[in-house]
Amino acid sequence: MSDRKARGVPPGQWLGVLGGGQLGRMFCHAAQVLGYRVCVLDPSADGPAGSVAERQIVAAYDDTQALAELGRLCAALTTEFENVPAASLEHLAWQRPVRPAAAAVAVAQDRLREKAFVRTCGVPVAPHAAIATAADLGAVDAALFPAILKTARLGYDGKGQIAVADAAGLAAAWQELGSVPCVLEKRLPLRRELSVIIARGSDGATAVFPVSENEHRDGILAVSVLPARITPEQAERACAIAGAIASRLDYVGVLCVELFELAGGELVVNEMAPRPHNSGHATIDACVTSQFAQQVRALAGLPLGDCRLLAPAVMLNLLGDIWFDAAGSERAPAFDQVLGVPGACLHLYGKAEARPGRKMGHVTVLGQSADEAMARAARVAAILGMELPALASAAALMAEPTGPAGTM
Repeated sequence: MSDRKARGVPPGQWLGVLGGGQLGRMFCHAAQVLGYRVCVLDPSADGPAGSVAERQIVAAYDDTQALAELGRLCAALTTEFENVPAASLEHLAWQRPVRPAAAAVAVAQDRLREKAFVRTCGVPVAPHAAIATAADLGAVDAALFPAILKTARLGYDGKGQIAVADAAGLAAAWQELGSVPCVLEKRLPLRRELSVIIARGSDGATAVFPVSENEHRDGILAVSVLPARITPEQAERACAIAGAIASRLDYVGVLCVELFELAGGELVVNEMAPRPHNSGHATIDACVTSQFAQQVRALAGLPLGDCRLLAPAVMLNLLGDIWFDAAGSERAPAFDQVLGVPGACLHLYGKAEARPGRKMGHVTVLGQSADEAMARAARVAAILGMELPALASAAALMAEPTGPAGTM
């Protein structure tokens, strides 16, 4: 089916989403506001998205009968999880418009393929080498160290990654990751972690959100600052990179491009996510149109919305750790106090069980200025017993290089 010739989907119709996590949940909310019904396909019967969708099909992502049922019901389909098999999206595309297309998702699912693609866009990536066999271990250029070894596929939130100081530790790290195909990336002098979220319609129209500045801890996003504290020229360059990638992919939907700003000011693409992104959650409260509303609009063939920032924002990721005290005993986070902080917007994902490292929700804190949003975010962090990341401290407003680039 030609996506460019596909007709728009009017409100009242069914939209399908593969994946039942919190991104799917927020997609459901945005779709329902616009009058759509949503069917979720997910192997888990109690996921965050399935609990709010009008219908859920509990099945594996490659279950052909389930895919056929989803395709019969829904007028258009998308994914909230980058590791949904691209073959499943390709299968569905014979029945209905699938946005983003399987070919675009397939690029983002393989780090080596992704890096090669980004370079064809004229955009730099970190120096790297493919590690597919034991023979590759001895052929690595010593200049790549220190480095990070990452599985080529199925890695997220810091999973499937090991820091490697030198060639001596490479073989052990590869074995620890299962001796699967990997990419070895050189660690670079990092000033900031940035991300750009861009929406692109089937007509080629684009809408770009303000650049976000991010900090990760143990491979998981801890805080995002919107807009990023970079120069207008850097912001323009970052947005241009995202636009070039989306255009060359012929992408339709919401795409996140994650970047490193190096100590010298250069921008290097780290990776991309073919879906809304954790670093874009602040757009729900801080922008005219959220990233999830844009996902619905692009999927349904509607005009893209206004990405304008209404207020500076700081987004704090809420992990399951805050449901436990220092001794490991369960406790109830003081969300009532959080809601007493001016500008604080609490979003919980409806997950039944809190576990350390599990994403349970987020708080977006708005202010009339970046400093005010920062100060309010510090209050929220103190209430919840969270260590406020350095990025969100007042002293970090003029960030200096913070060390080698790691994970995003």
